[in-house]
Amino acid sequence: MARVSTLAAVRLPRRVATLSVHTSPLEQAGTGDAGGMNVYIVEVAKRLAQAGVEVEIFTRATRSGLPATVEMAPGVLVRHVVAGPFEGLAKEELPAQLCAFTNGVLRAEAARSPGWYDLVHSHYWLSGQVGWLAKDRWGVPLVHTAHTLAKVKNRQLADGDRPEPKARVIGEEQVIAEADRLVANTPSEARELIDLYGAPEDRVTVVEPGVDLDRFAPASVGREDAARSAARRRLGLPTRGHVIAFVGRIQPLKAPDILLRAAADLPPDLRDQVTLAIVGGNSGSGLDLAGLAAELGVAGVVRFLPPQDRQALPDVYRAADLVAVPSYNESFGLVALEAQACGTPVVAAAVGGLRTAVRDGRSGVLVDGHDPVEWARVMSRLLRKPNLRALLAKGAIEHARQFSWNHTAASLLAVYRDAVTGYRSQGFGFELATAR
Repeated sequence: MARVSTLAAVRLPRRVATLSVHTSPLEQAGTGDAGGMNVYIVEVAKRLAQAGVEVEIFTRATRSGLPATVEMAPGVLVRHVVAGPFEGLAKEELPAQLCAFTNGVLRAEAARSPGWYDLVHSHYWLSGQVGWLAKDRWGVPLVHTAHTLAKVKNRQLADGDRPEPKARVIGEEQVIAEADRLVANTPSEARELIDLYGAPEDRVTVVEPGVDLDRFAPASVGREDAARSAARRRLGLPTRGHVIAFVGRIQPLKAPDILLRAAADLPPDLRDQVTLAIVGGNSGSGLDLAGLAAELGVAGVVRFLPPQDRQALPDVYRAADLVAVPSYNESFGLVALEAQACGTPVVAAAVGGLRTAVRDGRSGVLVDGHDPVEWARVMSRLLRKPNLRALLAKGAIEHARQFSWNHTAASLLAVYRDAVTGYRSQGFGFELATAR
């Protein structure tokens, strides 16, 4: 894996084109295709701009009447590109619109003076396909972050979930071969890029996502119980008993159904004290969780809440005794990190980036597999032992403090510097660099 250069002589890139084809950073995370990647792009873009790098984010327009450009924050511009119908187009249908999207991106650059962008950063494989072409057209390096990988997802499919198509696998292989730098969220993702996709080690750099430690913070010492009760009242949850929270999109990959089945396996005396708060909206094929809850006889235990915005989300974490992340795969697991930053222990599947986001036995518990009986056993043990939860809560805060978006953005800037330097050292982009 590549070592990032920190040579002060290499200047910052002046302007970066960020590509997010299938989901807009302006959309509410937790429903549709909006999730952790949206949060990542927003938080990083704001901090890059604060460091003096202008960021222009290209995303597909999904509603008529959207302005062509929106200033998301000082120095951060979101460009809505018309590509295909505004509504009713699933993510799986977007490859057919990549030519139209690419045309919109290239037109935006063509309206500017030569050398407008120093670098392209694409997120997810669809954006990588566009970035590959923009890189060649503009004579600038391409940095790519996959966020999820088809070969990994297909090895860890949930029951009833559809495998990723061969076209996506080929598309990812193409982008990985063409990118000048590949950013992995965790060491395990870096190994997957290298071992499963043949990515050259010197092009792969690990840059861990962060958490907004000002927004996601624990209650004041000694006021934890009062803060928990207040958060529950605001959310309409019972102030007595235990709350286990799930936050994310409702889809097979995220596996909230495992929690409903685990709730059915809790000892009856404990089940009567538990509320399972499912916070999120349907995505993709979705899941009929209400029907499953009724079938399992736990409808009275489950509360469904809509996706919460960034201002309200800390209340969800502070209201919970435990936050559960039972996903079949996560490139990182921002929900787990946000919950821990608020002082709430996490029970998570021992998969992907969750092995990094959660420190097993210190900030939470990692569960091998998705057996509801085992999940029920782990959660029962934690709910019955308040002293253990308090110890994990302390460890959760300490663990989360090791991550921040400021550090993520600074590490990305180092990757950008190396990408630009490496690109120009090969004789590419020389005319643009000297013409400015």
